[in-house]
Amino acid sequence: MSASALKPAAGTAARSAPAAAPLVIDIDGLSLAYQAADGPVLALSDIDLEVRAGEFVSFIGPSGCGKTTLMRVVANLVEPSAGTIRVNGMTPEEARLKRAYGYVFQAPALYPWRTVRRNLMLPLEIMGMKRAEREARARKYLALVGLEGFENKFPWQLSGGMQQRVSIARALGFEPQLLLMDEPFGALDEINRDRLNEHLLRLWEKTRVTVVFVTHSIQEAVYLSNRIVVMSPRPGRILEVIDSDLPPDRTLDVRETPEFLAIAHRVRMALRASHSYDD
Repeated sequence: MSASALKPAAGTAARSAPAAAPLVIDIDGLSLAYQAADGPVLALSDIDLEVRAGEFVSFIGPSGCGKTTLMRVVANLVEPSAGTIRVNGMTPEEARLKRAYGYVFQAPALYPWRTVRRNLMLPLEIMGMKRAEREARARKYLALVGLEGFENKFPWQLSGGMQQRVSIARALGFEPQLLLMDEPFGALDEINRDRLNEHLLRLWEKTRVTVVFVTHSIQEAVYLSNRIVVMSPRPGRILEVIDSDLPPDRTLDVRETPEFLAIAHRVRMALRASHSYDD
């Protein structure tokens, strides 16, 4: 990764995390290889990345480039082969054991026999939290994602978008410092995806939780993020880190502005260059 790729674009100070903000993720020289049936596969190569408190950082790149793998390394779901990583100043394993992050998967992964409220409270039950506190947090975070009145519904009674909002509320329920989101809206139609993009942005502004977000959508990455990490085809490398200076109170209409289109163009050119890099 070139030094220029890490330099903020002009005017980004308003939305980028201050340089003095605590490091939430610190990755240095990280690589990951695994053994497949037909031989070894290098999935990630020489990743360097810092994510500071309060940032919204998206990973974007072609299918199979290692976006989700990198997030899974942060979450201690897979082990790197080389390099170092710290999450909230701890090893990924320590961060996992201390529940220092929440994880939102591509599918909501809700138990169909538990109500919305009981799905949200399940991790809190496992943690041994007292019932009164579990109930209070369920009310708080269902309200935060706009699902008051749906507490006693079952997942099969909700739309796909509403189910994913329950999943987000569940991840926020134990109040982590870091929220990892792996293409949470990828299976939704465009109308619901747009609505949830707006909702997630408002949620981030309210909570200021640090978010790392995997997506294949340029529009989604630019709309949501204050930094966009562009990754190459396998082995996954960071080709460019693009800063965004879009206004914090933006709506979907911002996607028609010259400023938005200019950032989207930079991301698109970096992705196009990534294929040339692979050749």
